[in-house]
Amino acid sequence: MRTRIQHTVAKMAAAGMACATLLTTPAGAVPITVKDPDGKPVPTVMVSRQPVRVAAVDTSDNGYPASGKLQQAYVELARFTDAQGQTDIPAAEHPWKIRLRKPGYQDLSILATELGRNAIVMEPERDPAALAEQQPANAWSSTIDFANAALKKEFMLQCNFCHQQGGALLRRERSAQEWDTAIQRMVRYGARLSSEGQKTIPAMLEAHWKKIHANPSLVPTGTPWNASLASATIREIPIGDSMSQMHDLLLHTNGMVYVGDNLQDRVYEVDPATGQYTVYKIAPQPGEKLGGLLAGRLHDFPKHETYQGIHSLAESPKDGHIFITPSYQRRLIEFDPQSKAFTYHDMDGGFYPHTVRFDAKDRVWFTLALSNQVGMYDRAAHKYTLYDLPFRSLMERITVKLTPFIFKLLEWGIPVANYVKVDHVSTGVPLPYGIDITPDGKAWIARLHTDEIASVDPDTGKVTMVKTPFQGPRRLRSDKDGNLWIVAFNESQIVRYTPSTGAFMRLDLPVVPKGSDTPYSLNVDRARHQVWVNGTNSDSVYRYDIATQAWSMFPMQRRVTFTRDVEISPKGQIYVTSASFPSWHIEDTQPTLIEVTPR
Repeated sequence: MRTRIQHTVAKMAAAGMACATLLTTPAGAVPITVKDPDGKPVPTVMVSRQPVRVAAVDTSDNGYPASGKLQQAYVELARFTDAQGQTDIPAAEHPWKIRLRKPGYQDLSILATELGRNAIVMEPERDPAALAEQQPANAWSSTIDFANAALKKEFMLQCNFCHQQGGALLRRERSAQEWDTAIQRMVRYGARLSSEGQKTIPAMLEAHWKKIHANPSLVPTGTPWNASLASATIREIPIGDSMSQMHDLLLHTNGMVYVGDNLQDRVYEVDPATGQYTVYKIAPQPGEKLGGLLAGRLHDFPKHETYQGIHSLAESPKDGHIFITPSYQRRLIEFDPQSKAFTYHDMDGGFYPHTVRFDAKDRVWFTLALSNQVGMYDRAAHKYTLYDLPFRSLMERITVKLTPFIFKLLEWGIPVANYVKVDHVSTGVPLPYGIDITPDGKAWIARLHTDEIASVDPDTGKVTMVKTPFQGPRRLRSDKDGNLWIVAFNESQIVRYTPSTGAFMRLDLPVVPKGSDTPYSLNVDRARHQVWVNGTNSDSVYRYDIATQAWSMFPMQRRVTFTRDVEISPKGQIYVTSASFPSWHIEDTQPTLIEVTPR
């Protein structure tokens, strides 16, 4: 590395190129100038400040910090060069380095101690295989050709909700038998790929990835990085490990960000300003089995401590307590951020508590994904109300009612999937998913597998179903006007629904290649009238300005950054987590809490 930098310095000096002096004090900002071999500025280079060694944290609790013990992570940071190829990076108090990354150029890492007065030269990448490796998963998955557009959409819907399709581990060459084994495992984890797809797709994937690896130039370039990124800053705080799944998060009014590790039953309380965090482990109740009510689901997973299955988090507008949906139990879990105490609120019915929200009356609303219901917990009355959603057929009604028994069979090792035919519309698993509360007090729900949204009127109990003119409504949020913004997961779109008129407005994500992303979730910045969207398959987040109809895209630092939730701060910063299942899919296997500051 030192030899290369010395060569670069000499080359730039010979060319007579003046460069800024670097500030090296911890409190200073280090100016960075990036040029190509011809001396031209290179804009939109992602300059990442990274630690030379990871921070030492406690691992005494089965590899994780002991509950309640404060930890200090090293905060990573990235900025982008402007039109002159310049940016600056705040120095760190620990040994650090910078990594320069831009599609079309070779990555470059430089120790802070080796930075000098001269500009840094980035070499263009000319190797077709290396250029393809730089592209995000959506570019790779866009090449998949099943000669059947409907089957590909089904594949992306059912095989892209745990991890990316086209990521480094999912584009390797495998035999059809190896693909079949992987797909059967995913079906046991919860994928509803049709029986036809389970039979035909393995051989298709074998042939496809063999073709692409033989000719990597077939992989197109991803979404270009825009010049406006020069005003953005991205900060990341490593939390958890390769066996974690940082599923959802909550930005609390106390300024802390709370993240649930779905695979390890731990809640992370993170101070995004300092990188300090504390882990709180949710203990199982007496007699509960590993895996909870879905004990057979992860029986061969290398390491997990899942009794609850932390899924979604929401803050009470009354006292700031956090309510958590544990998808593997029949309960809600309440967490007091001041006392750090957990309280269990068990319920008699329902199956798979999923996404959770509060209404203005301090009632907790949540979806029950596998029992086709919406739940409401009245905190004042200590009472649950469950609202049944309509079934598509008698067979679906029977299947849903048998769901707990089916999972018991899986626990006993009986391969139920081998005997149950799955159709293309996932009959038997309608899957009520995302939920939000509109200003008029109604709860709105997205039902993923039936291409519907629904509303529940809490005053009358009336349930109203609305068919969507698009596939895959996954999660949704209300804006300040009561309009609903919905992600169309396998359509690469977001959609606005206006309840007062019943009108839908569909918007394509600004992704390249067109239609290649799978947005998992979104959130609405009501103060700025903007929508933030998870670029789940493209290592990015998107921002849509409702007034100007302008889109922006922000790339993430790590490849294979799969995000599935968005939180927005009063200052307009957004928070996401790298939430791949499992986290070993991520570029360096390290999940993080990510903060994006647009300006």
